[in-house]
Amino acid sequence: MNLVYCYIENNTSALDQTYIYQFKNEPVEIGKRVLVNFNHRECVAFVDGIEWNVSRAFPYEIKPVLNVLDEKPILNKEMIDLAKWISRTSISTVISALQAMVPPALKPKSNDSRIKMEKWVRPLANHTKTAKQRMLYELLAEKKEMKRSEWLKQSLSRKLEELGCVEIFEKESRTSEKIIEKKPCSFVLNEEQKYAVERILHSPKDVIALKGVTGSGKTEVYLHAAEEVLKQGREVLILVPEISLTPMMVKRVQERFGNDVAIYHSGLSAQQKYEQYQSVRSQDKCIVVGTRSAVFMPFSNLGLIILDEEHDLSYKQDQNCRYHARDVALHRAQTHHARVVLASATPSLDTMARALKGVYELVEIKHRVNQSLPEVKLIDMNEVIRQKQSYILSDEMLQEMRKALDRHHQIILLLNRRGYQPILRCSQCGKVLMCPHCDKPLVLHKEKNTLNCHLCGTVLKRIYACPQCQGKLSGSGFGTQMLEEKVARLFPNARLIRMDADTTTRKDAHEKLLKAFEDHEADILLGTQMISKGLDFENVTLVGILQGDAMLARSDYRSAELTFDLLTQAGGRSGRGHSDGKVLIQVYDKKHYAIQCALKQDYDSFFRHEMQYRHLAGYPPYTYLCALTFISKNEEMALDEANHVMMLLKEKDFKVLGVSELLKIQDEKRYRICVKSKSLELLQKEIYDVYQHHRTSKSRVKLHIDMNPLTLDD
Repeated sequence: MNLVYCYIENNTSALDQTYIYQFKNEPVEIGKRVLVNFNHRECVAFVDGIEWNVSRAFPYEIKPVLNVLDEKPILNKEMIDLAKWISRTSISTVISALQAMVPPALKPKSNDSRIKMEKWVRPLANHTKTAKQRMLYELLAEKKEMKRSEWLKQSLSRKLEELGCVEIFEKESRTSEKIIEKKPCSFVLNEEQKYAVERILHSPKDVIALKGVTGSGKTEVYLHAAEEVLKQGREVLILVPEISLTPMMVKRVQERFGNDVAIYHSGLSAQQKYEQYQSVRSQDKCIVVGTRSAVFMPFSNLGLIILDEEHDLSYKQDQNCRYHARDVALHRAQTHHARVVLASATPSLDTMARALKGVYELVEIKHRVNQSLPEVKLIDMNEVIRQKQSYILSDEMLQEMRKALDRHHQIILLLNRRGYQPILRCSQCGKVLMCPHCDKPLVLHKEKNTLNCHLCGTVLKRIYACPQCQGKLSGSGFGTQMLEEKVARLFPNARLIRMDADTTTRKDAHEKLLKAFEDHEADILLGTQMISKGLDFENVTLVGILQGDAMLARSDYRSAELTFDLLTQAGGRSGRGHSDGKVLIQVYDKKHYAIQCALKQDYDSFFRHEMQYRHLAGYPPYTYLCALTFISKNEEMALDEANHVMMLLKEKDFKVLGVSELLKIQDEKRYRICVKSKSLELLQKEIYDVYQHHRTSKSRVKLHIDMNPLTLDD
């Protein structure tokens, strides 16, 4: 008999192994999906191996493959090997890596999206009986095939179907693509940009850390480098961290390369993702622009990978298979012998440390294209409140906003907190209104009059009295909704656009809102961190950052780095045109080194300062880190499991932090231990042993493993 080894669609760690089925004449191949019976139900599985003409006996029944779902393998050997590498290095199931790789329509999952099909007709045999029937048949024969919807518009079409003159068949649906005209490049690179392109193409190192100040024209560097790689007949991947950045990058790339560009991000429908995936697989498109998951596109001859804003946390997947797009890009680049560009105005400390050690080549662009960095000023909110000014918008901020609006310039206001008010407290008993399922305060969303939990997604109808003592509830703090309300009241003639997770839920919302702002249909763009990076609006001359030091209050070892990145990136949106720009940052802790370095846009000083703290505390990039979180509704079980694993790891001579109690989420208690090691390989090996022990122990405690976590907040 012939045997097939496959991974079942179920992502449970206990099932993280191949299962054996038999087949006879079915067209089974590695990389195809098959339908099998598993635990008395039909499941989709991914073929990982095949064994022919097996004669040995098995102590159990070998079930047959029920059906082969694909005509051709949907993953090649490179991608299957990549899935196993991701599983091994991120300590996750192989099937979760396979599911992360393919678009929803191809995922090995029984209840997911299906490929959209449409009916076509083609000539079968000429059984026509009249001259008009013959003319219609010959028209179809000339075209060879036609959509049935178009065919049925012909007056005799149904008659020819009845006569057996045509065959009706199905083809995968394809969205009609409008022709995009390429625009000739009129941009002349300056000397720094020319040098950057030359190093990207000809450096002896395959990884280039491109450090360029905001507004230095890094995108033009990408496009010129991509153009040279495409001339060599190779493919290019450009990754951006968030969907809000994708439309602007897509526009720039399509203007240069027309219809050769494929787009891939979470805002596309399942069918659109499938079509873009297939266009790369069939080599119809040679350049891809997308977010994190685009790193898995089925390239055949990849020559260049660019990670724009490489420092951004969005490149790390935070659920199931916790891969980092940067690590996957570096791994794929080795396989394809491709170049990788890690680009940012504020490189991650990990990247910069490797560049300074000579592992990567460091290329710097130190000057803006317009040679003018914006003026940056701190506003001390302690003094503002002492003077009884507004705790939301200081008088100085309001004054500068009026000046900008009077000059018909545009303004960006950044507040990294959505909703209306983040805390509702009883004025009598002092009780804070908490999510019933999480250790997190409910956030008031005034637009829909709801109380929302931003952790678990619970939405409750707004109440006005304390459920404990019936006292009056009063709010404190403010979010983007309150900021929008206040700005609209103070500047009634100004047109506003708000961008946050609440206003961008609809399809193409990011693109429409940014296009409206670009076309000057609004004077003020306010929102969360999604507007803090990558945006290029020439008419923006004022950027206001509210609660600029809020992230410093987080109990996370990267809080200073995240604060510096956010302030520097957001400030870089100002003064990118011909007019001088200004950045105002409202803070309470103006003496913190992250704030002071952001004020001067001095990355090098921040890097030196922060690396000293990382070295003293033994945090990355001086060590490798792993976070293990134990989750259960039974608090005692979760704590016992965490303590047991902590003792095992301490015996291996690791530095172990914990056990730490984390916030409850969705009625589940969580405990975390953090493990530090100088050796990544040793850490991965020992954590993998912990994973295997937990996988086979049938424990009812869930274990989440995060290798190299980017944040350690509660």
